[in-house]
This record gives sequence, structure tokens and C-alpha cells, in this order.
Amino acid sequence: MTGTTRLTVLGAGVMGTGISALALGHGLPVTLIDPDSEQLARAEARIDQELRLAQLMGTLPPDTRTGRLLTTGSPGELGEPTAVVEAVTEHAGLKAELLAEVSARVPPGTLLVSNTSSIPIDELADAVARPADLLGTHFMNPPSLIRTVEVVRGARTGDAAMAAVAALLGELGRQPVVVRDAPGFVTSRILHPMINDAARVVQEGTATAEAVDALMHGCLGHPTGPLRTADLIGIDNLVDSLQVLYLRTRDEGCRPCELLLDKVRAGKLGRKSGEGFYTYQEDYR
Repeated sequence: MTGTTRLTVLGAGVMGTGISALALGHGLPVTLIDPDSEQLARAEARIDQELRLAQLMGTLPPDTRTGRLLTTGSPGELGEPTAVVEAVTEHAGLKAELLAEVSARVPPGTLLVSNTSSIPIDELADAVARPADLLGTHFMNPPSLIRTVEVVRGARTGDAAMAAVAALLGELGRQPVVVRDAPGFVTSRILHPMINDAARVVQEGTATAEAVDALMHGCLGHPTGPLRTADLIGIDNLVDSLQVLYLRTRDEGCRPCELLLDKVRAGKLGRKSGEGFYTYQEDYR
């Protein structure tokens, strides 16, 4: 990429706001698009919170002026981005529809990124005008605090797109690790079935969520425990990812357990809803 990087982010949920905050904190201008006006308003407040936290944690470059944020409800108001990051919920049809619309509007060579935790990039590439411009990333939550980013090269991703994402992540102070395309890639293929198993242990009455996390942290070195991680991911997002994995691999370990499904039905989605396996003082939606 040459000149000033201009980022457009599709989706003002947890990951869309997190990626936007990361980019803004590194001085990049961001256009954030979501058709839900209330979601956009919440996103602006959440971005301010994330920027303050990142500044307190010292994870933003010093003496860098925060980038300009524009918000809009229309995918037709892309601006003139050098890169577009799609960060909507983990539904292949919705992602493909948005990427198709965007790819028809931007010039050839514009980097198109799907921030997905599980959907193979080559499936999404069927929808876009130029598959060579499309690749996948899997930013971890919160993006401003986790430096490593999983980068997924699809079968039709071009060298220019790979160079462009490396340059973008370099501007954002992130370390890319490139993997091949497959359902769940590396992180979700390993982590999400493990969380499913942890929830199943609680469902079966073997241990409480607190006990599972204490053992996984104290005995096995997991930083937070799998069920606190589930709350951070969003239990609805976790279930969506597990369903993608199950449908594409038929691995029974990826079939969401009933406890996870019950929590989604009850609206207990984790940190963003104020309650999941644990309770939280703030609703981050």
C-alpha cells in the first residue's frame, strides 16, 4: 500500500469496534459501517473506552495523533479505502453478501479482509469480483492488547494482497502468522472445541465454571481459563463458530453442547451482555 492507509470496517460489533480502535490509535482514518444506528452509537463509546485502556496499558505508539473516525449506516458510503475489513457475525451468507457488494464498489487491488474465526476464505472468494484481493484475518479480542494476528491465505489470494496485509499489520504494530485455509484455521480449530469440552464438564456437573478455569489456569497455564475466554469471545459468536466447524468437519467435538446453546437462548452471551459463565458490571453491546 502506498500513501496514507484508509481503513473501512464493516460491522460495529465487538470485533469491528476493537479493530477500529486499534487502527485509530495508530493514527489511521477509519470509516465504520453498520446499518444499526444504536449499534454505531454504542460502538463510538466502546472505541473511546478501548483507546483509553490501550493508552493506560502503553500499547499505542507514543506521540501519535488518533485517527479520524467516520460512521455511517450504508455500505455504499465506503469512502476511498485502501483496505476493507469485514467484521460481521460468523455467518457465511452475510459475509459473502457484504464482500460481494464491497468488491463491486472498490478499485482492483483494494485489500479485502474477512475477519473470521472459522469460515474458509475460499468459500467467501466465490462471492467477490476479484478473489486475488481477498484474504482472512483472525484478530483476537481485544485487538489493541493482543499483538499476534492469524492471517489466512486462501487458494486464490494473490501475492499483492499478502504484501498489503503485511504492510497494514505492520502499521498497526501487529505480528502476522500466516496459515493455510481450512475450517477454523489453527486457533479456532484448537481453542473452540476445547471451550466446548470445558462447558460440557460444567453441564455434566463435574465442576463449576470457576473450578474449571482455576484448574486450567493453575495446572495447565491457560491465561484466563476457557470459560472466561468464552465470555470474552461472546458465547453466541462461539456457538456460531462451532456450528461452522461441525458442518464442515463433522467432528462431534465441535457440535455445540446444550449449556452453550441454553446460554445463547437466554441472552447470556458473556461480557458484552453482562452475563455468561460469569457476571459483569457493564453491558458492552
